[in-house]
Amino acid sequence: MQARDLCFKQALTAALALAFVLMPAGKALAQTPDDFYRAEVVIVERLVDPSALEEQMAGMPVEPPLSGIRSLWVEDANGNRASDVRLAARNELYLNQAAARLENSGNYRVLATAGWYQTFPPNYNGRPMRVAVGKWLGGAGERAVEGHIEIDRQRYLHVKVHLNHWQEGERPEPVMVVPEAEAQADEAGSNEYSAGDQVAELATRPVAAEPAPLKLITWIRETRRMRSEEIHFIDSPTVGVLVFFRKIEG
Repeated sequence: MQARDLCFKQALTAALALAFVLMPAGKALAQTPDDFYRAEVVIVERLVDPSALEEQMAGMPVEPPLSGIRSLWVEDANGNRASDVRLAARNELYLNQAAARLENSGNYRVLATAGWYQTFPPNYNGRPMRVAVGKWLGGAGERAVEGHIEIDRQRYLHVKVHLNHWQEGERPEPVMVVPEAEAQADEAGSNEYSAGDQVAELATRPVAAEPAPLKLITWIRETRRMRSEEIHFIDSPTVGVLVFFRKIEG
């Protein structure tokens, strides 16, 4: 009986070994792609009064936002986030501790913590990914920090950061809208209403509301070469970007 069981086990082991050999390599063992990385980006805002900055950005030419690009981290007016990248949870990120330290310092506000897995082969030309975070500027209908981030790889990984930091400017004085027909009547000397009636009518008449203009506080325009397993900090006087890459092996 024992001899028969032993023969059966030996035959089963041999069959399993043969099946493993004949199985395609991709099914036998999940292989990690070459040049597979976890990319991490943390965007922070420095808590500083913009009026105290020495940098004067008024009149600087700003290119319009890129359209038709993927979203990395885009928040709408209600704070809902949209992303075309499958983002990892914040507690999985190596930069989570660095972000927490910046928050705890009381000098920075963390606006976004994005981490994802991607293959970056040599000669990889990345596509820009849209960013829109920070305070909602209702008059302009957009977030205070907007722009895009792009990752390329030639011999080394390179990160291109293109971010603008805006605030609402002063609203212009309200402009009274006078219908053309009424204006022509006034020019002709028509005065059908008393002065009191005219004042009451003007007080209730809709006023044309001009949108609040945007004022550029600072920006980031930088391309930085990255080293894997090192934290890189790209910053302006009010906005900073932490970047970290870790190659996934095995």
